[in-house]
Amino acid sequence: MAEQIQDATRSGVRDAIERAWDDLVATARRTVREGLVVGTSGNVSVRVGELVLVTPSGVPYDRLRPEDAVAVDPDGNQVLGKLTPTSELPMHLAVYRSTGAGAVVHTHAVHATAVSTLVPELPLVHYMAAALGGPVRTAPYATYGSQELAENMLLALRDRSGCLLRNHGTVTYGDTLDQAYDRTAQLEWMCRLWLTASSVPGREPSLLSDGQLREAQEKLRGYGQRGAGEADVPPQS
Repeated sequence: MAEQIQDATRSGVRDAIERAWDDLVATARRTVREGLVVGTSGNVSVRVGELVLVTPSGVPYDRLRPEDAVAVDPDGNQVLGKLTPTSELPMHLAVYRSTGAGAVVHTHAVHATAVSTLVPELPLVHYMAAALGGPVRTAPYATYGSQELAENMLLALRDRSGCLLRNHGTVTYGDTLDQAYDRTAQLEWMCRLWLTASSVPGREPSLLSDGQLREAQEKLRGYGQRGAGEADVPPQS
């Protein structure tokens, strides 16, 4: 009986990993399709129990197959797959160690990356900053894949679910892949909005006050059809 229970447990874990890998690959392909990354830039991860599934390094997402699944333990030791994990593994693991994240999305979205070169935080140009916890900070530059970058990112993520990486891109996390991706898309949209408004000669974008942001945060709490699997991020109205 004990062996049967153990076999069933292994089977359940295997099924969960297969489902999570399929979702991860779909999300990674979506980042390319929707213009948030180019080629093999950017990376995606999702937590499955004590394991973290990650996109591999340097492999086009449209070529990834079920047998290409890559997973590491909390210390970064590879426990599944033959492909090398993403070079940004230290950044992903830092998020999981420091938060209750279920998924992480890293992109090189063009508007967000442009903003990262200009300001220490994205100005409060729209109330959707509330969905990321407040004004989105820019982490100081560090070499990609380095522990220094991971540490800089964690400081920028304090009390936030997303940040900009100077001269690099974005990082967002969420309970699920869908939530992490939605936050990435919202961040890129807000950066595009600010850049567009700032480009008008002789005009400055109006910005929200801290009080207005807090009001938006209160209103966003409990937003959406929680029991129906709806995203937690409302449309811009």
